[in-house]
Amino acid sequence: MSTASVSPVLALVRDDLRAFAGYSSARSSALQGDIWLNANEAAWANPADPHSSARRYPDPQPPPLRQALAALYGCRPEQLLIGRGSDEAIDLLVRALCVPGRDAVLATPPVFGMYAVCARLQNAPLLEVPLHDGEEGLVPDIEAIIAIALAQAAKLVFLCSPSNPGGAAIPLAQVEQVATALRGHALVVVDEAYGEFADQPSAATLLGRYDNLAVLRTLSKAHALAAARIGCVIADAQLIEVLRRCQAPYPVPAPCSQLALQALAPAVLAQTAARVAVVKSERSRLHNALQAIVGVRRVYPSQGNFLLVRFDDAEAAFQALLDAGIVVRDQRAAPQLADALRITIGTPDQNDRVLGALQAIKVSA
Repeated sequence: MSTASVSPVLALVRDDLRAFAGYSSARSSALQGDIWLNANEAAWANPADPHSSARRYPDPQPPPLRQALAALYGCRPEQLLIGRGSDEAIDLLVRALCVPGRDAVLATPPVFGMYAVCARLQNAPLLEVPLHDGEEGLVPDIEAIIAIALAQAAKLVFLCSPSNPGGAAIPLAQVEQVATALRGHALVVVDEAYGEFADQPSAATLLGRYDNLAVLRTLSKAHALAAARIGCVIADAQLIEVLRRCQAPYPVPAPCSQLALQALAPAVLAQTAARVAVVKSERSRLHNALQAIVGVRRVYPSQGNFLLVRFDDAEAAFQALLDAGIVVRDQRAAPQLADALRITIGTPDQNDRVLGALQAIKVSA
C-alpha cells in the first residue's frame, strides 16, 4: 500500500503492518451462547478459584474499562488502547512504526529508560537530545529536538512530561511546536505517567488538532495500581486500531480490569484526588526542607510525585537513607546526574524520616 493512498497518521506506520490482521482470538468475535467451547478452556474452574472468574480468557479490550478510561482522560473509547502499563504501549509504538535498522527513535536523557530499551530491541537507531540543565530545571531543547528529528529521520519522538527523573513538565505550546514541525515525519509521544501531579492540562487536549500526537497514561502512579499493570495509549483511532492488531491476544487480565474499574468509580476517584493534593503539598514541603540541609547541592522543581536532589556526597546520602531503612533511586549512572538521587514523595511520616536521616549526616570540615 503506497503512502499516497493512506491517511497521514497511517503513513507513519510500517508499510508491512498497515494491513496486518494480527491474531484473531476466540474473544475477538461477537458470537453469543451459553456453552462456550471455542477456546479450549477448562470445563471446570480451578479449585483455588471459588468465583470461577479466571477460567475464561478475558476480553482483549474490556468495554466498561475502556469507556471509563476514555471518560477519565477526555477522549473517545476508539482513541484509547489498554495495555500492560505504559511499557507495553512504548514497545507497541516502536515495533509498529519503526523499520529495524532504518527508522529512529528520539529521546531526551536523562529520562525513563524504556524508550531506549524498546528502540534497542527493535534495532531502531536511538537519537538522544540531552535535557538542558538551567534555572527552570532539566528542560528539553525544543529547537534541537525538531532539527535532529528531521535531519536523522526520527519516526518516534518521546517527550516525558513531567519528566522522569527531572520532574519538569513540558508546556503544551512546546508540544504543539514539535507536533507541528514533525507532522508527516514523526509521531510525537507525550508520556504523562505523572500527569495527575502536574499543574497543566494533558496533551490529550491537543489530539483533535494533531493526528501525529499520542499520549501515554497509567494507573500505576496516582491511582496506586502499579501491580495491576493498567496503562493506555491515546491517539488517532486509525493508529489505535493498528496497535491493537499488533498487540498480544489477551493483554488485560480480568482481575486487573475489575480492580481498575472499581478504582475509577466516582467515590474512589475523589479519594485519589485528595491524596494527589497531599502529595503535591508534601512535595513543596520536602523541597523546601531539603534545600535547607547541609550537603544538599540542589533540589529540582518537580511536577511529579518525586524530587531529584543533587548532593555534595551522594554516596553518603544514599547509605544514610539505607541505614534508616529508606530506599531511594540512585541516579548516579544516568547522564548529567553523577551526584543525584531521586526521592519519591511518601506519606508525611515517611518524608519526615527522609529528612531526619539526611539531617543526621556528619559533614566533614
